Amino acid sequence: MPVVLTANPRLLGYYRLLLGYSQKAFYSSTLGTPGFRSMEDRGVLSKTAQENLGQLSQQFCSCGSYLLNHLPGKAVDVQLFRDLALMTLGAQLRGAANVTIGTQGVVSVFDIIKNVVEPNIADSSPNVIALRNAAGRDVLIEFAADPDIVIKEKMPTGGFRNIIAIEIKAGTDYSNIHNRLGEAEKSHINARRLGFSECWSIINVALAPETARQESPSMNRFYLLSDLKSACGEEYSDFRSRIISLTGIADLGKKRPTRMKRKA
Repeated sequence: MPVVLTANPRLLGYYRLLLGYSQKAFYSSTLGTPGFRSMEDRGVLSKTAQENLGQLSQQFCSCGSYLLNHLPGKAVDVQLFRDLALMTLGAQLRGAANVTIGTQGVVSVFDIIKNVVEPNIADSSPNVIALRNAAGRDVLIEFAADPDIVIKEKMPTGGFRNIIAIEIKAGTDYSNIHNRLGEAEKSHINARRLGFSECWSIINVALAPETARQESPSMNRFYLLSDLKSACGEEYSDFRSRIISLTGIADLGKKRPTRMKRKA
């Protein structure tokens, strides 16, 4: 197998899919495989990958042996290889579904923020919301690649003050929440380097606050997506008040109706 992968490094993607791994799951720090990604993406066998290719091949062969031993019939023929090729579709479709879930989660949070700041919106597009805060400065809320959503204030000098970086993990699989928080932590570390003072994570799995902070120490706040979608409760109120406070906009939300005094 090392000979095959050395001759054609891109075949790593086939074996990955055959064993049911999406790219995100396979090239995680938990498995210790990020160093092999260049093989699939660019067909390049790096020095690190080459040094560890034998060990990776042993693991693949072990999993492949288990798979073959549990297939009915066990006949190695053309039909078997056709069936194996079909098995790769499962991981591809699951990976695509996970991307869709993630994208929908980011859009949901963007819409939630838009509803919070709606009275202060000066201009908006599908990817950017422009506000004018109480100090007369422009505040931008944008989709970003890493982290998912950023909020920044334009300074009189023309530069920006980075305020909030938000990382969203909308997956509902509890068993993978630690990997997601690890990914969020990397994003927050990057955001800190860019000068963001607040780093938030929004997840879709109930988790104890102390556990979340342990997994992502660079995070200031974390919220449950379901709490924010409900637009009520303590967590949503905290999220809303922090957005308003940190952006410096006026709270123009609906005021409670005052009771009329009864005439004597």
